[in-house]
Amino acid sequence: MNDWYGGGPRPGGGAGHGGRRPDDRDARYGHGGAGAQPEGARVMRHVQRPQVPPQQSPGYDAPPGYESIPAQAPPYDSGYNTGQVYGTPGGGGPRRPGTGPGRPPGPAPDWRRRIKIGSIVALVVILATTIGTYFWADGKMRREVDLAKVIDRPKEGDCTTYLIVGSDSREGMSAEEKQKLHTGSAEGKRTDSMMILASCSSGNTMISLPRDSDVEIPAFVGSESGKRFEAQGRRVKLNAAYAEDGPELLVRTVEHNTGLRIDHYAEIGFAGFANIVDALGGVELDIPKAFKDKKSGADFQAGKQTLDGEQALAFVRTRYAFAESDLARTKNQQKFLSALASQAATPGTILNPFALYPTLGAGLDTLIVDKDMSLFDLAEMFFAMKGISGGEGTSLNMPISGSRGANLVWDKAKVQQLVKEIQNDEKVTVTGK
Repeated sequence: MNDWYGGGPRPGGGAGHGGRRPDDRDARYGHGGAGAQPEGARVMRHVQRPQVPPQQSPGYDAPPGYESIPAQAPPYDSGYNTGQVYGTPGGGGPRRPGTGPGRPPGPAPDWRRRIKIGSIVALVVILATTIGTYFWADGKMRREVDLAKVIDRPKEGDCTTYLIVGSDSREGMSAEEKQKLHTGSAEGKRTDSMMILASCSSGNTMISLPRDSDVEIPAFVGSESGKRFEAQGRRVKLNAAYAEDGPELLVRTVEHNTGLRIDHYAEIGFAGFANIVDALGGVELDIPKAFKDKKSGADFQAGKQTLDGEQALAFVRTRYAFAESDLARTKNQQKFLSALASQAATPGTILNPFALYPTLGAGLDTLIVDKDMSLFDLAEMFFAMKGISGGEGTSLNMPISGSRGANLVWDKAKVQQLVKEIQNDEKVTVTGK
């Protein structure tokens, strides 16, 4: 029987499938059934899900006489299913300013301006640190000596002169520290070393004054009482002047017996000296000959070595281990102070806050100076000592002509020549033992 299509067998049809008879029309949906019942609702094609025609199914071969239905274009994709946001190609969120199509790239960094600003900031930080350090250190200086109380002073010279004193003060030391440093427990304080440092354009000169020097005590005004004491022609050891009325009488006595004006005074005690050395991490020194001294605690081998605070104090205090006694000791004091200043006045110390602040703190806490001493004066003193250790100056003992009892007598002629050369800023030619 022919199919109702009238065109032969329906493709893919058979008795149980597509081959429908005319009398089966009433069973079809939407094709005008002839039955008494009304036609059922049609299925609207435009709301049906698209079906893949069998001709487009994989592996399908169209029978002869039929053409395959062309492949359909994929349905329109609005982009919402990929999270795309309008104005941002490829999706991914809001667009950054200056990155959209048609926007020019941002300007290149102005490195010159950045470097200029960075340099200004660095300069401000350095200046602020320097100024802060200056006022911190200036506030720690102990300006306790009033040179205005010294009377009948010599004329001023062309060089800047310092009287540097090492005292045996035990101020602030514990019993354990006194024992460790071999200082004893004597009350009060006396001069353990004295030297004049002349800072001149012609060269720096360091002159040690043996504490056993024979000197005359001149007329003076008491530093505490303000009372005038007339000269009595008393001759004593130089360190007795300090013991009698302190730094002011010591300066007055040195000026009277030398004729050289002292511009500044600096004094440091045992503890301060040792603390400065330790703050620097020790001081390297070349000791030419081994020596040992029970009283000072010295026990040194010959050769280069780094001395800590305890060893340094023993080195500068030793006198009984040498035949020249105090004269040999003053030479060692000059040598060590020059080495100390040379190491303290280096960029490694000055530019390193971890070295500078401990060193300044250790020194300024125990350093006693005159009321007119500034940090610049103190720095000049250290650099002058450093210059001497570098061969840019002269170091000597006050010229000695003999002795009077246990006192050392100065050579007056050489002393006068030495003072004249310093006053006139001339190269020093005088020598001393």
